[in-house]
Amino acid sequence: QVQLVESGGGLVQPGGSLRLSCAASGSIFRSMGWYRQAPGKQRELVASVTGSSTTNYANSVKGRFTISRDNAKNTVYLQMNSLKPEDTAVYYCNAVIGLTVYWGQGTQVTVSS
Repeated sequence: QVQLVESGGGLVQPGGSLRLSCAASGSIFRSMGWYRQAPGKQRELVASVTGSSTTNYANSVKGRFTISRDNAKNTVYLQMNSLKPEDTAVYYCNAVIGLTVYWGQGTQVTVSS
């Protein structure tokens, strides 16, 4: 049984920081990452990392967000700095094994003064 448990969302002021965590159980994943979905918009990739630590970022978060992975703990992190109101969304953890994609339950990130 694969489970992805997310934590770390919340309310933060513009310019602030948050760190999201996603702990995976059940298997070792080829790729893990974070997606987000704002109201009225499609879900979009934020960042991803492979088992060999190759990373990929959306242009909108490059230089502000950092994804990292602890293979021993099967956990992926998203450090979000210099947050903007447009970063407000539900953030979903994502993990891939072969052709199968798993999703976390989502965690709300709200950037507002």
